[in-house]
Amino acid sequence: MKIRELHAWPRMSTSEAKQLQLRLRELLVWDGGPASCALVAGGDGTYRVGQPTGRASAVIWSTEELTVVERSFAERELTMPYIPGLFSFREAPVLLEAFRGLRHTPDVVLLDGHGLAHPRRFGLACHVGLFLDLPTIGCAKSLLVGKHGDLASDEGATAPIVHEGEVVGAAVRTRRGCRPVYVSQGYRISLARAIEIVLLCARGRRLPEPARLAHLALQGERTWSRPPAC
Repeated sequence: MKIRELHAWPRMSTSEAKQLQLRLRELLVWDGGPASCALVAGGDGTYRVGQPTGRASAVIWSTEELTVVERSFAERELTMPYIPGLFSFREAPVLLEAFRGLRHTPDVVLLDGHGLAHPRRFGLACHVGLFLDLPTIGCAKSLLVGKHGDLASDEGATAPIVHEGEVVGAAVRTRRGCRPVYVSQGYRISLARAIEIVLLCARGRRLPEPARLAHLALQGERTWSRPPAC
């Protein structure tokens, strides 16, 4: 896959990283989305305990055949520690290397992290989406910012996530009686379309299949761990 070169990944201060997030946020588009989703990509990253190295997987999954079309892996030195709200500076570089190794171009990308539902409205899904220049969705297992109201127990139930008076995502029940996932726009997609795609890919599980498969692809190494996605 082709990756845009928006900026390098040097070590930078917390203040510098936050300022870069604010500048890049001006490039984001939060509407539209693919009319069809034959190929959906998922990405995930882990970190080797005690070593400054990150590893990532990217998976392309067919919504028609319900099979994995392609996988790619990457390993890279980390340039940033884990800092809540700046997670993309740690994970995005190695994730992008994994996506670079894919031959197919997906219709949409699903990431285990946040997009708009972020203190500066620039989570991992936004940062990666800009580099890929593809519709990108954040689908996280826990809230980073905001609150939502009661959610019905039925599969497909949703409730808006509101932060500082703004709807920044939605809690989505992908499986009846299961805890929701937290969906937010990353890039070039509306919230409504993002929810539709997450539910399309859920396949009776809590996590959408492309993101779940990307996570499972990294489970061979027991010495890898992952912090909360921000």
